[in-house]
Amino acid sequence: MVGRNVAGGGAVALIVPGIGDSGPRHWQTLWMRHHPHWRRVRQRDWDHPLLEEWLRGLDAAMVEQPQPTVLIAHSMGCLLVAHWAQRSSLPVRAALLVAPPDPAEPAFPLTAQGFQTTPTVTLRFPSLVVASSDDPFGSIAYARRCAEQWGSTFVNVGAAGHINAESGHGDWPAGLVLLDGLLKSS
Repeated sequence: MVGRNVAGGGAVALIVPGIGDSGPRHWQTLWMRHHPHWRRVRQRDWDHPLLEEWLRGLDAAMVEQPQPTVLIAHSMGCLLVAHWAQRSSLPVRAALLVAPPDPAEPAFPLTAQGFQTTPTVTLRFPSLVVASSDDPFGSIAYARRCAEQWGSTFVNVGAAGHINAESGHGDWPAGLVLLDGLLKSS
């Protein structure tokens, strides 16, 4: 397990969920149980994401965080982090971006407003895009393009679904290993 001061320099973590706020069996929620000092972004409506509103939610959470912060994002949270990074200058230690969804995919939520484009800006902080070869919300090629555009390291974890509770990942210890490696290299 990653400790209170995650590897290499005392950064603390902020969980950035996607649609549905990563339920009780999702690895983001399980990681927070082991690290009660980690914080989670709060959004008014987790089922109908509005980009501008979600950006304000992420910004408010970041302002409250000790700096620099490690962002741990899943699904729509990845797109949110990329959009937010275009606008904010708040310090970020690193970002773990897991299973970015492709707005062009038929499975992309129609309730998401403002997320129809993928930011192409190079992130100003170290980042790792983690993707699955059979994610119903985004192809491995799309995730690889995101990594290239964002200046992120890319990891293909094989056939792992959407890397969430529904795809059987539980507390996802392999994800903690990836996070630790990212932080040691940043």
